[in-house]
Amino acid sequence: MTAVFVMNNILRYEGKASLGMAGLLTGAVLNIVGDPIFMFVLDMGIAGAGLSTALSQIISFFVLLSMFLRGKTSTRISLRAVALKGRLVPEILATGFPSLLRQGLNSLATILLNDCAGVYGDEAVAAMSIVSRIGFFVFSIALGVGQGFQPICGFNYGAGKYSRVRRAFWFTVALSEGLMAVAAVVVLLCSGGLIGLFRDDPTVIAIGTRALRLYCVAQLFLPLCMVTEMLYQSTGHKGGAAILSSLRGGLLFIPLLLILVRLRGLAGIQEAQPLAYVLALLPSIWFMLRLFRSLPKEDTPMGEG
Repeated sequence: MTAVFVMNNILRYEGKASLGMAGLLTGAVLNIVGDPIFMFVLDMGIAGAGLSTALSQIISFFVLLSMFLRGKTSTRISLRAVALKGRLVPEILATGFPSLLRQGLNSLATILLNDCAGVYGDEAVAAMSIVSRIGFFVFSIALGVGQGFQPICGFNYGAGKYSRVRRAFWFTVALSEGLMAVAAVVVLLCSGGLIGLFRDDPTVIAIGTRALRLYCVAQLFLPLCMVTEMLYQSTGHKGGAAILSSLRGGLLFIPLLLILVRLRGLAGIQEAQPLAYVLALLPSIWFMLRLFRSLPKEDTPMGEG
């Protein structure tokens, strides 16, 4: 899985995102098809789901590796080229730290959310888990568009083409906002039915519907926050990227959850994540303006070439 992520990112930064997508989709589709076969046809249950996931990851690895070995990429993979240079390791770790922080805080927040919801019964835990999965699907739109922005931003920033960085930033924000608005409206209108697809329980549907509607409205505040974080990460401003990532991922959500669950009970659990998304917008705007003010108004001579 680690190698799959690395090769996919290399392909994206080479401008060959379609090849990376083909490798990832191969594994995803095989996993979707393999789950019912292993779980029900072969009667392996949960072990079958695990086996399906493992096999799909292995196949994705070989599909992506074949692209490098067959010369479809500019990058070449060779064991003889492996070298742990002292200055590269800290640079790699620092660049990836915002993503690590975001994922780590999200995991911690999920554990805490389930713990708080557990007080109100299994139905509340199920409802919030379903909302998180559906919400992540909508969130993935902003994430995917933002990841497409990163190599463009990094290349043009390094080349001194600061006007392109600005144009790419605002184009990405507008595109992401438009796509998320469409997805949010669809999910908002079908929220009860979507929850029911996962669990046909009136209590779960009632709890999940309110939470999902709040989640969808709040996610309209996400694109600028997400793209600003990726702007910082792609231009080497690792500290700012880490702060922005942690704000949305946990520094706002975790305290809000602990406060709102005491003040408003189950309603507070439903409102904590949406409110965290809304509150993250103001610091994101400040960070965005701060970085753009620091960029030169004109492209460098190298950038003009």
